[in-house]
Amino acid sequence: MDPSISPHPALEELRRKHAEKFAPPEAIFAHVHRGDRIFIGTACGEPQHLVRSLIDYVASNPKAVFDAEILHVWTLGLAPYTDIKFKRNFRYNSFFVGDNTRDAVNQGLADYSPIFLSQVPRLFEERRVEIDVALIQVSPPDEHGWLSLGVSVDITKAAAQNARIVIAQVNRHMPRVHGDTFVHASEIDFLLPHDEPLLIYAATAPDEIAQAIGRYVARIVQDGDTIQVGYGSTPSAIVAGLKDRKHLGVHTELLSNGIVRLMQAGVIDNSRKSIDRGKAVASFCMGRPETYAFLDDNPAIEFRPISYTNDPLTIARIENMTAINAALQIDLTGQATAESIGPRFYSGIGGQADFMRGAVLAPGGKTILTLQSTARNEEVSRIVPFLDTGAGVTLGRGDIHYVVTEFGIAYLHGKNIRERAMALIAIAHPKFQPQLIQEAKQLGLIYKDQAFIPGKKGEYPEAFEARRTTRRGLSLLLRPVRITDESLLKDFFYSLSDKSVYRRFISQRRDMPHERLQEFTVIDYTREMVILVELVPEEGPSQTIAVGQYGIEEQAHVAEVALVVRDDYQGQGVGTELLGHLTHLAQAQGLLGFTAEVLVENVPMLRLFERMGFDIERRTAEGVCELRMRFRGRS
Repeated sequence: MDPSISPHPALEELRRKHAEKFAPPEAIFAHVHRGDRIFIGTACGEPQHLVRSLIDYVASNPKAVFDAEILHVWTLGLAPYTDIKFKRNFRYNSFFVGDNTRDAVNQGLADYSPIFLSQVPRLFEERRVEIDVALIQVSPPDEHGWLSLGVSVDITKAAAQNARIVIAQVNRHMPRVHGDTFVHASEIDFLLPHDEPLLIYAATAPDEIAQAIGRYVARIVQDGDTIQVGYGSTPSAIVAGLKDRKHLGVHTELLSNGIVRLMQAGVIDNSRKSIDRGKAVASFCMGRPETYAFLDDNPAIEFRPISYTNDPLTIARIENMTAINAALQIDLTGQATAESIGPRFYSGIGGQADFMRGAVLAPGGKTILTLQSTARNEEVSRIVPFLDTGAGVTLGRGDIHYVVTEFGIAYLHGKNIRERAMALIAIAHPKFQPQLIQEAKQLGLIYKDQAFIPGKKGEYPEAFEARRTTRRGLSLLLRPVRITDESLLKDFFYSLSDKSVYRRFISQRRDMPHERLQEFTVIDYTREMVILVELVPEEGPSQTIAVGQYGIEEQAHVAEVALVVRDDYQGQGVGTELLGHLTHLAQAQGLLGFTAEVLVENVPMLRLFERMGFDIERRTAEGVCELRMRFRGRS
């Protein structure tokens, strides 16, 4: 017996009853005709032995197969059928462009069919794409004759159900996966037993950039969310960053090593899913042998055809669905491509659009698009004014909620073009920000007079963020102002009463136009500071309830300070937390103290300064109290 074939009682019983299904490869592939369309199972589920046997057959019988079309989602193995010497025998056509076929596609030696993956099974079922031969890989059968498609259900099941001839490699290394993964022996024309390790996929180790992106994404994902994550080093870092979350669910096309690790750690328990509760649902797996072992006969995991996992209507039923995907390039209006670099095809539509559009419709759903800010060793920016000529628009302007780079988070949903452009520029690589500002001005995407401070002086100081809880139990985020906060600050200032505005500015002026708002949002963080206080509710968006600032007087090593709290939150400890944080930042910059001008009638503010424990000198003139406040412990 072939040493690559392990005895299996149920398989031997099938052989005894249906010997005709166990023909040698030469006899099996004699059923492949000229012009046939041949489907091959996906990625790590690719039946390697069948592919090698087919190529060997064609090499030995060069006139037996002409103009056959190889149909595939994605190959991780060798793709010998794209070799120029088989040009007359095969034409490769893929729904997703991978590393092994990218050059062939872009040289015109192979084809790429752009389509939402959720729609591919319908192509087969409606015979718009007829499958003549399906090469699949399955687990050994059970005593009832059922074999599992294991790590490749995706479009493989639809191909097997609609093919004229189904040829299956039976491999004991293929896990038996629960769900809609089973094919009965009666539905398979030929069974070719051959044991060999499955193809493995291990993403490259996340670098510092990927890890930074992962940390930002982890801020957005909440306990109880159901997640979908793509593949690659950045998604691996994202999954690793979720280790402190609780009760996550999984509904995804790809089940990865990282997701399995979170399941083993108890982070993912699927206990709060609104559909398929208690089950991690996926369509295919690309992983390591230990991941495949975890899948085997595990009732906590179900694989379904991609027509279910990727159906936007299914995804839209999942509460708090969070779709996390990657892009190659995004423009300042919010259009993104994940499939091409200019006119060069790089990957494909895949399931990204399915999940992003489904998540947008889901109750509490979120979409997160990740990308490194640059490419080609920081030679080019991935954030551009408009997508490169020839690039495919994978995601439209309405598909994206959050965009994350290693420089931060931009929220686009519901934002106008100017706000989107500013938000994306703020998370671009700093070396490209001045250029993007200039181009956005020329294109009319942002204000023509938009101010900007390049370099370190204008780089957002994330380390200055802080979370506090007031004595009244208010949960607060104190953070430096961003260049993108103009609309937010406008709303805040116009929410103040006339009395609060007068006390803050000692002026009757009530308007806050763009030109004046820029004085608060475009700052040199080394010379001044503006801190926003956001109330962080348990549910819903945060809201700005206070603003404080100081400007440094360099010769005296002090700073002039001022702050204002929204009327409905005055007297609840917000001002105390804000002034305390400003004091901490000022001391960290080596300042000796604060100065301030406060109206004599503004008793609450005067008392606030007194409570901070400063050494205070006062001088009163014309209803204004001038304060010089030295920090304790400073000479």
